[in-house]
Amino acid sequence: MKVFNPWLIAGGWMSLVAAVVHIACIFGGPDWYRFFGAGEPIARAAERGSWVPPLMTLAIASILAIWAAYAFAGAGRLPRLPLMRTALVAISAIYLARGLIIIYPPLFNRSDLSWAFMLWSSLIVLAMGIMYAIGTWRAWPTLSPKGLTA
Repeated sequence: MKVFNPWLIAGGWMSLVAAVVHIACIFGGPDWYRFFGAGEPIARAAERGSWVPPLMTLAIASILAIWAAYAFAGAGRLPRLPLMRTALVAISAIYLARGLIIIYPPLFNRSDLSWAFMLWSSLIVLAMGIMYAIGTWRAWPTLSPKGLTA
């Protein structure tokens, strides 16, 4: 039996969109890195033709895509993945921790990132963390290897 879980589906789509935006930044170049708030040092490195920005961005996009796959698998839309409970709890915790940076000003104040970027990215990531956490909680009984089967 498949269980409909709009929380994990929405979180998965948001992670997937974030992965695509990261890939687009690689092709968009320095102006895209600046627009999406990567910081001036990353944009300058991209202008110089350094491999660091695209490799770092590709790594982040890959992680986000894997996290999307876990959300979709947790919602029963993809085949079961290894360590479902552990992964979804860890993903939820990482998103929530990153999102909650806004309540601790010393972490929030980075000279290489704009205040607006830190605020909006934190709120978006916090929303993603909430979606993953609620979705994981709702899907918990189905996430164990002995959970619901098709």
